[in-house]
Amino acid sequence: MTHEFSTSYLKDSLGLFRYYKRLAERAIEQCPDGGLFATLDPESNSIATIVKHMAGNMRSRWTDFLSTDGEKPDRNRDTEFEAPPKTRAELMAVWEAGWNHVFSALEPLTEADMTRKVLIRAEPHSVMQAIHRQIAHYAHHAGQILFAAKHFTFASKGAWTSLSVPRKQSAQFNADVSSGKTSQR
Repeated sequence: MTHEFSTSYLKDSLGLFRYYKRLAERAIEQCPDGGLFATLDPESNSIATIVKHMAGNMRSRWTDFLSTDGEKPDRNRDTEFEAPPKTRAELMAVWEAGWNHVFSALEPLTEADMTRKVLIRAEPHSVMQAIHRQIAHYAHHAGQILFAAKHFTFASKGAWTSLSVPRKQSAQFNADVSSGKTSQR
């Protein structure tokens, strides 16, 4: 993602959501199908399970988020960790549906909305705080997706294409940034 200077909290937040969405997608794209549904150990979640959980959270948090509690009464969080999507296509459909909730809720907002009060699990948050909370949550899970995808991709193919600065290439990356050939973030 190209870093863009901004003093707009909302614009920067939307950029971060898009960044973490795309980061996870780039990891999923490299991962073999079997790796999407595998776990590292009995206490780990598969990528498919993480995606299902994220989509459930996104639906709950962002549906009517200015007027209803972000923890919807019809959400059953525990079931988000059961019966994950079965195919890559199903997984990506669940993923896109979740992100559509995020962007449909946030794109119409203005900076003036940042101080409005919303509830998450009956706790008051400013819209800005709710956004912070979800950026942290989704970044956490994007990191889990990346970690698992890298593991299963390398185990299957013996290779991984770095999604950031490749090992032992920091000097070249910094030179490219200085010359404008690439961007940070």
